[in-house]
Amino acid sequence: MGDKDYNQTVKDALDALIEQTEKQIADPQNSKQISLGEICRCMRRSYYDRFERMENPQKSFAQLFSGLIRKLPYGSKEGEFSIDEIKLNGQADMIVDDVVIIFRSSDVAPETPAAGDVLYLNGCLWIFNKTEGVIVYLTGDGKHVPFSIIREKRVFEEAIRRVRVYSNLISDKKIPILEPSSECSECQYYEKCYMKKNEGKQFSLTEMFGVKKK
Repeated sequence: MGDKDYNQTVKDALDALIEQTEKQIADPQNSKQISLGEICRCMRRSYYDRFERMENPQKSFAQLFSGLIRKLPYGSKEGEFSIDEIKLNGQADMIVDDVVIIFRSSDVAPETPAAGDVLYLNGCLWIFNKTEGVIVYLTGDGKHVPFSIIREKRVFEEAIRRVRVYSNLISDKKIPILEPSSECSECQYYEKCYMKKNEGKQFSLTEMFGVKKK
């Protein structure tokens, strides 16, 4: 195969695809324009993405897949919901027969949908004024696992609460509180939230307790 680094070539190609499919915040300083995706995950991570954006070395197929789905002409739709002076933007992957559909990739078939995905889909139902929605998880072995939900006001009220909190934090330039989750270990901002791993130097217990070697 020669000396050419094909791994780096493929990585660069995937990075370029993800960059083109990722939706960027038009004006990070605008605290009155909030994306639904920002408040359905760790808001601290969303805040850093706005103001101290770093490339994520753990870029995944899930990011690429979601972006490509949104680029398809069939059914993908953007919408907006007004919360006082705040504009909440959301995007459905598909709307078919008045049913809002979002797709997610997963390593294994989940038994229950992720809380953030439920919050996102329910938000879409209010943004697009629909009653029913489906989250479809696609696994690496070709399976698909759908979960249907009905629009729920109390869940949307939680989304609205997070929107207002996040908007105020952006306006005041205050970093959101830590929201620990299973995603933290793969987050590019991990070391901003947790202590760096301390390799440290090796030491012996005898030296530590002042015991002289014989």
